[in-house]
Amino acid sequence: MTRTESITPTVLLEGLGLGESPRWHDGKLWLSDWLAGQILTVDEQGCRQVALEMTGIPFCFDWLPDGRLLVLSNGEGRKLLRREPDGTLVAHADLTHISEYPWNEIVVDAQGNAYVNSIGYDMMAGEDPRPGVLALVTPDGTARQLADDLYFPNGMAITPDGSTLIVAESHAKRLSAFTIDSDATLSDRRIWAEVDGYPDGICVDADNAVWTAAMDRCLRIADGGEVLAEVPLDRSAFACMLGGPDGTTLFVVAAEWKGTEGMAPDTRTGQVLTAKAPTPHAGRP
Repeated sequence: MTRTESITPTVLLEGLGLGESPRWHDGKLWLSDWLAGQILTVDEQGCRQVALEMTGIPFCFDWLPDGRLLVLSNGEGRKLLRREPDGTLVAHADLTHISEYPWNEIVVDAQGNAYVNSIGYDMMAGEDPRPGVLALVTPDGTARQLADDLYFPNGMAITPDGSTLIVAESHAKRLSAFTIDSDATLSDRRIWAEVDGYPDGICVDADNAVWTAAMDRCLRIADGGEVLAEVPLDRSAFACMLGGPDGTTLFVVAAEWKGTEGMAPDTRTGQVLTAKAPTPHAGRP
């Protein structure tokens, strides 16, 4: 069995509310700060700028192949929004007919198909957990459900060859996989890996291993569940992304988690940390 490598992280940025949805794009790290209602960019020196002000939580984002930004915002009537080149936000797809509950994550494929998921209940209102759903939004904005019975669907990623969609099911403590068919629908649902912890945001590397935020650490996991590396943290990890000039910088967004009652706008325990990964980024996002 391969020995699990332990990698010590370095703090790049402090003072965030609750960071989520990190993406490496156009030479910078992009991320959401849920509690501040902002999408930020962060350079390699840790300097941040506000790219977009939003309302509602959670919101996550990804880009269409032509460079336009797609944003899930539950403060905008359960819609997937699209930012036009002039900065205008318009509705890309209405998701209310699929689920009335919060939409959580998004990943866009090379053809502009967006996969989005909903957790299936109102966590902020204290409702008991129920299974969520996964939906497809085609480039023309048509949305339809593809899968259900997902236990708090969270981070999603597409493998480098574009053949597989991996979904973190936080409450089931597993990564689930689907085969992406030629029409962008999904088939052959299966368990990709069981996780010791609650997997949250994920990304894929060039060896087809998945990095996942999992409570007080990030784990690098091979298909089948072998843990190849870990990054220990002193607070909860919410998501991670490979980026940097050569794709081998692992960016981790983490914060102290005190439950939904602790999600106050003045909370500022959020950090961006970095660690050197053994294999560069691949796949999407």
